[in-house]
Amino acid sequence: MGSSLKGYWSSPVSGTVSVCLCAQGRYAFKLLNDLFVNYTNALRPVEDTDNIINVTLQITLSQIIDMDKRNQILTTYLWIRQVWFDAYLTWNNTDYDGLDTIRIPSSYVWRPDIVLYNNADDQFSSSMETNVVIRHDGQIMWDQPAITKSSCKVDVSYFPFDAQQCRLTFGSWTHNGNQMDLHNALDSADLADFVENVEWEVQGMPAKKNIILYGCCSDPYPDITYTLHLKRRASFYIFNLLIPCMMISFLAPLGFYLPADSGEKVSTVLLALTVFQLLVAESMPPSENVPLIGKYYIATMTMITASTALTIFIMNIHHCGPEAQPVPAWTRRFILHYLARICFVYDMGESCLSVYTDKPAQKGSNCTLNGQAVDEDFALRVRGISAGEGCSQKIKDPLNEDVSPTLSPRQGKECHTGWIDGTRVGIDYGEVAGATVERGSYPSRATGKESQNILRNIEYIANFYHEQKATQRRNGEWRKVAKVMDLFFMWIFFIMVFFMSLLIIGKVV
Repeated sequence: MGSSLKGYWSSPVSGTVSVCLCAQGRYAFKLLNDLFVNYTNALRPVEDTDNIINVTLQITLSQIIDMDKRNQILTTYLWIRQVWFDAYLTWNNTDYDGLDTIRIPSSYVWRPDIVLYNNADDQFSSSMETNVVIRHDGQIMWDQPAITKSSCKVDVSYFPFDAQQCRLTFGSWTHNGNQMDLHNALDSADLADFVENVEWEVQGMPAKKNIILYGCCSDPYPDITYTLHLKRRASFYIFNLLIPCMMISFLAPLGFYLPADSGEKVSTVLLALTVFQLLVAESMPPSENVPLIGKYYIATMTMITASTALTIFIMNIHHCGPEAQPVPAWTRRFILHYLARICFVYDMGESCLSVYTDKPAQKGSNCTLNGQAVDEDFALRVRGISAGEGCSQKIKDPLNEDVSPTLSPRQGKECHTGWIDGTRVGIDYGEVAGATVERGSYPSRATGKESQNILRNIEYIANFYHEQKATQRRNGEWRKVAKVMDLFFMWIFFIMVFFMSLLIIGKVV
């Protein structure tokens, strides 16, 4: 009973069983045989060869699969609809029980040879065979899904804030405009069913009809060009490439703020930027147009290279050592005076209101005696030695140890008689080889060899102390020069990084 019910249906209202003889199927089979008795799909379906067959093209963009920037190939998933009229595939629907349309394989009928002109697929097998819908008046509608690979010129000048325009040009490969004409179904591609892309934002896909005269042929060839307007979503590149580069750029000038004795002033940020530069270069096509982020990287690497070189130079100034020459007058005036005030670099006890002077300490200034500061001078009055006793001979200290006369600034010269005034030294009060030195008093006037040794030792101590203080003062000035230059270049490079960042942001806006 179940098998005999095929072709029948029951009415939900009366509950009676009605008979359906599947007339549509029988008439469809008869129609198919009648239509293709003398039909060929090799020729244009026109009654007169001078007639032009009109093909209406409509594109629906479904998805952007890939944008290969290096090879400049755009891969898209499209729905292509072509509509035309076939003069030999018409029928009177009343003769076939009201059959209005039939669906048959597209290989049965003539199809326009519309191809993607800028196709970049090496196999040309991206489309699939689908059925066509034939209407009783001869209209044929062919919907075909296709994955297309088209060539697209990628301009990366403003990467990662770039916008691309990719063109998809469709046209007949063999039929000229006098045989087949193309028309737009819509002014732009249909984006209603578009699947959003994570990297690209589609801003439109307008269509335009063109009539081209090629050099090979005198006949016009119409085509329809769809221009896909894409804008890159830059969030990924901002957080993974741009912000790390900016952070490294602002970190580089801080190397000037490190103390010169830390030993870590020459940093490795240049290596980090090189790694980021390689990541950008791998994803970019080889082109004469350097991307915006690439220019920023190169400028930052140049700045960091310059800062590293300046850091090495400044460290050399800081560690010049005791053999360094005195600070030149122009350096003392320009760097230690003006730049030091601009960079707020002051000595201990010095304020921004104090006046800088490069004159040496004069007689009468404070000195330290027994760990205490005194206001008046402490002068060592050294009694003259007889003209016959030269200062170049070796002397012995109270412990009978030889003291080289080369340590004395008076070597090779005769000592003058009388008191030698003006040499200041901090010395503990006490007995030196039986001679007592008290504040405000002169050394005891001992006679003979012992007195001369004591005086020479005191003179040596005074000269050595004076030389040490001069060396410390000279080294301190060079270190201050290095510190001022560090702070000055730190602010200069901070300003450069700031303006570079504003420049790249301004290019985006």
